Amino acid sequence: MAATAAALAIMGIGWVLAAAFVAARFRRRLRAPRAAVAPEPATILKPLYGAEPRLGDNLRSFQDQHWPAPVQIVAGVQSSDDGALPALDIFGTSIDTVIEPRRHGANAKIGNLINMASAIRHDLVLLSDSDIAVPKDYLDRVAATLAAPGVGAATCAYAGRGDSGIWSVLGAAGISYHFLPSVLLSVALRTGDVCMGSTIAMRRETLDRIGGFARFADILADDHAIGAAVRELGQSVAIAPVIVTHASAERSLGELVRHELRWAATVRDLNPGGYVGLVLTHPLPFALLAAALAPGWSTLALVAAAVGARLGAASVIDRMVGRKTAPRWLLPLRDLLSFGVFVASFFVRNVSWRDTQLAMRKAGRIEIKRA
Repeated sequence: MAATAAALAIMGIGWVLAAAFVAARFRRRLRAPRAAVAPEPATILKPLYGAEPRLGDNLRSFQDQHWPAPVQIVAGVQSSDDGALPALDIFGTSIDTVIEPRRHGANAKIGNLINMASAIRHDLVLLSDSDIAVPKDYLDRVAATLAAPGVGAATCAYAGRGDSGIWSVLGAAGISYHFLPSVLLSVALRTGDVCMGSTIAMRRETLDRIGGFARFADILADDHAIGAAVRELGQSVAIAPVIVTHASAERSLGELVRHELRWAATVRDLNPGGYVGLVLTHPLPFALLAAALAPGWSTLALVAAAVGARLGAASVIDRMVGRKTAPRWLLPLRDLLSFGVFVASFFVRNVSWRDTQLAMRKAGRIEIKRA
């Protein structure tokens, strides 16, 4: 048992180092000159729900772009008393607001997008989750990626930012130091079909050809399903050379665990076999198990190597992103929490999403269990 745990720890350390290497290479792509693209009018769809700590700042980042063409931002809510609305007041008419209570299936975000679709004015359409902030060259880089031959949609990898205290910082660390390198390594190895809600950019014609938003009204992993629909057209989904920011807002351990269990269970259902393989992304728990079962200098060295690999990889990610997501002392705790969520996710059949309990069904579909 100790030997097995040690072997898993060693393979996990190798994974962390490989992910750090890929992240370092992606950093070069981020620093490369932008491809030339003719600016054109764009519509950005922002489905909102509830108050978020820096919602106004996040929305403003989409306005503050080095993009000389008109940019229409459409913010949508499904209730006139939604907590997100006060953050929109300062924007006046510079943001188009859609308030429409009609539901369209179990996925509330997609239902919101269905209600917003009639407000789209431009051919270049971008969807982006409410908790995303972007740099000033975001539109430049996304539009250039979408303009490449054979590309039907462009998406963006993202790092975390904690906005609501220590638990949100711990959540952000999971995004920056676990999720982000996993995505980059998956893309480098061509082992996954990536399409993320941080950004999905496509042409209006492409959106119409995949059936609009209604096709995804009862799908939990709507971003992944949209990417799959684009690929069904014979087009690719490409990652733009820009890292955007996911603003974590969890205020308690329970809120953080519920959020991460929903993410983990979603990934599990998308690719069960590949998800099992993610056990190798958790070297520290196995190193600690090996040390507990066979105490000695070699297993203690293995624990030190697991911690050191994660700290080194985090430094690479921080340099790539241009800021530190979390203090280094949090990373061992983050590793143990990530492993706990990974194990628990195999037993999850119901998830919590924005005050609604959803039952997970076959083929990635969901039903409302309790609102």
